[in-house]
Amino acid sequence: MNIEVLPEYGLVADPLIGIVTSAGESLAPVIDKVADLEAIADDVVNMLSGKGNFLASFPNRDFALPTAGGATAYWYGLAVGLFIAGVYAFHLI
Repeated sequence: MNIEVLPEYGLVADPLIGIVTSAGESLAPVIDKVADLEAIADDVVNMLSGKGNFLASFPNRDFALPTAGGATAYWYGLAVGLFIAGVYAFHLI
């Protein structure tokens, strides 16, 4: 918490430390970016549950997440299964 001493010169006083110094740049743009990144991170975490929809999706596409998750799980399962079967088959030779 800073107290403005001379706002026209950008001087503020810090009562905890007891010094007068120039005010730094505003962190409002950084805070806005962090809020955007938090929303994106929440969207990624919510994709894992399969409920709801994406933040940037079109309206009435509530079942996009379970469909995309099912297709992704199918292909990853197929790839891992074929890899394990290949390792097992070539191990026997």
